[in-house]
Amino acid sequence: MITGDGTEDRQVPAVLAAVASWSWRLIVIGVVIYFSAQILEHLSFVALPVAIALLLTALLYPLTRQFLRFGMRPIWATWCTMLLAFAVIAGLGVIIGTRANDEFPGLVTQVQKTSRDVEAWLLTGPFHLQKAQITGMVDELAKQANAQRSAITTTLLSTAARVVEALAAIVLLLFVTFFMLKDGDKIWSWFLRAFGSASTRVDRAGRAAWVTLSQYIHGTVVVAAIHGLVIGIVLFGMGVPLWAPLAVLIFFASFIPIVGIFFAGGLAALVTLGAKGVVYALVFVGILVIEQQLENHVLQPLIVGRAVQFHPLAIILVLAVGGILGGIAGAAIAVPVTAVIYRALPALRATPPELPPAPPHEPDPPPPDASAAAQAPADAGAPEPSEPAARAGEDVSAQRSG
Repeated sequence: MITGDGTEDRQVPAVLAAVASWSWRLIVIGVVIYFSAQILEHLSFVALPVAIALLLTALLYPLTRQFLRFGMRPIWATWCTMLLAFAVIAGLGVIIGTRANDEFPGLVTQVQKTSRDVEAWLLTGPFHLQKAQITGMVDELAKQANAQRSAITTTLLSTAARVVEALAAIVLLLFVTFFMLKDGDKIWSWFLRAFGSASTRVDRAGRAAWVTLSQYIHGTVVVAAIHGLVIGIVLFGMGVPLWAPLAVLIFFASFIPIVGIFFAGGLAALVTLGAKGVVYALVFVGILVIEQQLENHVLQPLIVGRAVQFHPLAIILVLAVGGILGGIAGAAIAVPVTAVIYRALPALRATPPELPPAPPHEPDPPPPDASAAAQAPADAGAPEPSEPAARAGEDVSAQRSG
């Protein structure tokens, strides 16, 4: 360790000096991360819509680019992209609403029938429960529900304020998405001006991050579509009510890696259990587990590729942090944001390859006039006379002498 006067202090061991050096650096990094998390938490109303808008921009930009190639102006290409996206969402909403309205009464009837079958199995099956025991369990559940009624009411009242905030966030999200699709290049160029001489590094890191984000979001959409299609076909084949809304729910839940598919699949398994019984529910759970394993070992490596190379433990930790900071939306964007940062930092630190040295430059030969002028005597103010003029001068001199 070097002291203030430039001499080395032998009293502090080298290991302790190294540990102390690393410790204060880690403390500084931890403080920066903590305050950054606090700022993001307070600005979540702006940060989450902007992050989701970036994901939507990466998803929709290929469509906007196709419209631009057809000769459309940027404003019209952006409007066509947004209207087409709205049409798809509205069509899904109509399908879900229609199917739910038609199949929900039948689902209630089937759940009641399944409840009676389960009650009969508990009475006559291996447990040999008494009617009074089953009634007591049902009454206890009803009592717990009544005890939590006030908490449920308070939650509903607070949910109304959250709905207003969500609507405002959606409006902000749409505005950001629109202008990112329309003026993304101009916004990026304006952003780079703030970095001066470092703009080249920032531009390289930003482009690497954008490639990673685009690859991730497009691959995730394909994987989610495969999930929704397979589960929808399985539920439809089993004759489960509300199969279309459940398939759409699984599609959106697949954007949250590992965790989302299990939550949405658990809900679908409960509906299958209530509508078709235990055997169908177990078959559905088995298919869900097999499909999840195919996603982890086949779909994700082949479709998403190298955009996200995280260990499942790292993904779980990232999801936990994102869920704590931003709820469901935070968990949905946590993995792509982490992947973007993970890919952008190496590009930001890397130094660009040096250009090959230029070939040696030979000096140009001096022009003929310049060399002749350099060899001329200093007192020659006029050019030398030509040969005929010189002979004429000699004849004149001879006549004068004669």
